[in-house]
Amino acid sequence: MNTLDRDLSFPTTAKPGLKVKQPILSTFSQKWSETFLGYVFLFPSLLLFGLFLFYPLLQTFYLSLHETDPRGRISSFVGFDNFTAIFTSERFYQSLGVTGLFTLLTVPTVIVLALILAAFTHNHLKGMRIFQFIFSLPVVLSVGTSAVIWMMLFHPSVGMLNYLLTLVGLEPVAWLTDPRWALLSVSMMTVWMNLGFTYIVLLSGLQGIPDEIYDSAKIDGSGPVRTFIRIVLPLLSPTVFFVTIVSIIGAFQSFGQIHILTRGGPVNSTDVLVYSLYQDAFINFRFGTGSAQALVLFTIILIFTIVQFKVFERNVHYQ
Repeated sequence: MNTLDRDLSFPTTAKPGLKVKQPILSTFSQKWSETFLGYVFLFPSLLLFGLFLFYPLLQTFYLSLHETDPRGRISSFVGFDNFTAIFTSERFYQSLGVTGLFTLLTVPTVIVLALILAAFTHNHLKGMRIFQFIFSLPVVLSVGTSAVIWMMLFHPSVGMLNYLLTLVGLEPVAWLTDPRWALLSVSMMTVWMNLGFTYIVLLSGLQGIPDEIYDSAKIDGSGPVRTFIRIVLPLLSPTVFFVTIVSIIGAFQSFGQIHILTRGGPVNSTDVLVYSLYQDAFINFRFGTGSAQALVLFTIILIFTIVQFKVFERNVHYQ
């Protein structure tokens, strides 16, 4: 073979360790097929989100710009008049204040109580499984069932709470009919109802902390309280951050227990934003105003969530 033939010949096999570049068209086709396959698997979820989340949201925005008749049919276009009526109404700010107070009464209390119970029951002592089961029980009850149970406890004459007060020489309390006690009573019931879920989440977070950390702290001479505050709480901060966000969102959306126990009364002392929205939309048949209130509530929850992520997440220590 002459020199020219050797130069024009092509190797039939690649050298060891030498990567052969694939054609650009083949690489593009492979990426496109993987992307298409991913969207195929996402399609059922996207369909459900579209039907039950995005479409209702768009429909709510559309209704908020119109007035409707009692049958829910569009009667006239009013633009942003529904939003103007909301922000110039004293009832809106009263409901917002009641919602804020209700959130302050329930969210910190639930988290603190659940954290204390989880700290006392996450060890492996004999019999702790029974207490874990008892403290988790409220999570299996619906809002309606829980409200009916507490309605019986709050009964002014035959309720268990007033009976206990009379045993210690105190006067009975009008739990649900006195404006001074109504919101506190609903908050007590809400704390008990949400305690099970928060307890389970925090207990799972505590059980995810390795035992070696407790052993190392004990060897260094750290007591239980100091270990919990200085070591356990920072490691548990992602879980606490999660339950805080979920609890605040749940508090702003509370409706069932208020509707069953007090119906927003007495004297609007438990008239939270969601119940005010319900009355405008489904009692007074003002669907445009109700839709506008729903969007305002959505915006408030979104702002609170963003602020929590921007401000409080700085103190969260991820492992």
